[in-house]
Amino acid sequence: MGDLLLIRHGETEWSASGQHTSWTDLPLTPHGEEQAKSLAPLLAGRAFTRVVTSPLTRAIRTAELAGLSGASIDPDLHEWDYGGYEGVTTRQIHRTRPDWYLFTDGVPSGPDGHPGETPAEVGRRADRVLAHIQDALEEGDVILVAHGHFLRVLTARYLELPPADGRLFQLATGTVSRLSTEHGRPVVVEWNSRQGAVS
Repeated sequence: MGDLLLIRHGETEWSASGQHTSWTDLPLTPHGEEQAKSLAPLLAGRAFTRVVTSPLTRAIRTAELAGLSGASIDPDLHEWDYGGYEGVTTRQIHRTRPDWYLFTDGVPSGPDGHPGETPAEVGRRADRVLAHIQDALEEGDVILVAHGHFLRVLTARYLELPPADGRLFQLATGTVSRLSTEHGRPVVVEWNSRQGAVS
């Protein structure tokens, strides 16, 4: 059984400002590009049976800059659909909903085509991703390049926890994390790793 490596894309303008970003297809900032490039030494010398990215530019570009080739795209790796909270910060939401918490409350409906997702719905997508890569994991290491909140939920599901327990795994931009097994049981081996001082 191989390891599952997770990369959260490099910084974008909205990740830097704390704005929820799902379908808005922002590019990496110059700092985000440097973060992505800095991942290459952490991945050097590893062979991957499969490299999969989100369909969004920030994830695809991060994979390229990190030196990953031959990536396929899985729409299920898309970030949590934030619905009516797209582009809005948690601080702004708390002005009218002071107790709101993404991992328990979900989001309100947004514009056409973006109804928002509940934690359970994101969890079901994560389960599909894990099912899709299972055969590749049996053969060796797999790497996923995607988004913060989605990868947190996916981590919870890999560890056989409820989707809302993604709240336990803070995930920074431009980092690599590693999930594995110990005695046949899923574990976190490495989290939020970076090369050098790029933060």
